[in-house]
Amino acid sequence: MNHLNTPGTTPSSEAVPGMILTVTPNPSLDRTYEVPGLDRGEVVRASGERMDPGGKGVNVSRAVAAAGAPTLAVLPLGGAPGALVADLLDGQGIKVAPVPVAGQTRSNIALAEPDGTLTKINAPGPELTAEEAESLLSTVGERSAGADWIACCGSLPRGLAPSWYAELVARAHEAGARIALDTSGPALLAALRERPDVVKPNAEELAEAVGRPLATVGDAVKAAEELRELGAAAVLASLGADGQILVDASGTWFASAPVDAVRSNVGAGDSSLAGFLIAGGEGPEALTSAVAHGAAAVQLPGSAMPTPGDLRPEAVSVTVDVPLDRPLKEAVR
Repeated sequence: MNHLNTPGTTPSSEAVPGMILTVTPNPSLDRTYEVPGLDRGEVVRASGERMDPGGKGVNVSRAVAAAGAPTLAVLPLGGAPGALVADLLDGQGIKVAPVPVAGQTRSNIALAEPDGTLTKINAPGPELTAEEAESLLSTVGERSAGADWIACCGSLPRGLAPSWYAELVARAHEAGARIALDTSGPALLAALRERPDVVKPNAEELAEAVGRPLATVGDAVKAAEELRELGAAAVLASLGADGQILVDASGTWFASAPVDAVRSNVGAGDSSLAGFLIAGGEGPEALTSAVAHGAAAVQLPGSAMPTPGDLRPEAVSVTVDVPLDRPLKEAVR
């Protein structure tokens, strides 16, 4: 399938100052159904449905675009689902730099119940060839002129080794770009040696990276400091309902914001990363923006991204007096 003429694509020579370029190695077409409940073996009738382009980097681009900032999404696309992902992004005003692949872009299904329970079925996605993997790296390099940040997000598809993100970080730094990395497991650990400018794990991913449970905010801060020792210049860690921490060379900040009611946490972390990068990607002002975006996102349906009118940055509390002894509501055991 040839995506080179997909609506929303930009020529490789176009430079957009202030742009946030996103890389999503394993994008998806996400279908969300609202259901009254789940009964195994029975016919379940949905009361509502929506279809969205998916993948963590795609969500970052959607959040950046919703905030009115320029973005470009680099992603491998294949088959009819890939074409639909490109069309949906174009409909949201997001420019796309597609990398054609032989396999079909994965389709994911989410079942949302009235009490907020979300059941997700994620497909594995296509297996990329060595040539497709290199083409994805090359496309990032070709399209990154003028980008303030390159946000590399999500799991790696079959065919890409855990070192693929490390190679991307190394090439981006050689080109003078700043890298934000949101992944986990071996891919995160492998990339740390190339010193990404910021990594964004959640509490579970942070615990996995250091190989031990996290029971308090202080445990999370210590784990973030260890990721910095391994190479990350800064760690922006989401602690769920407990807030977020930012640990960098200048110190540690803790931030939180009130949330009236959680409707969906799908894409909330990606919205938070977008808010952080839009605000410059460093320091307490960027952390405030990150928490404001994340808090707004969880109060919206499905994977809807907040617009400026949804944000309440004045409600965000940021402090250097980190409550180290505070137990995490969602402790990772």
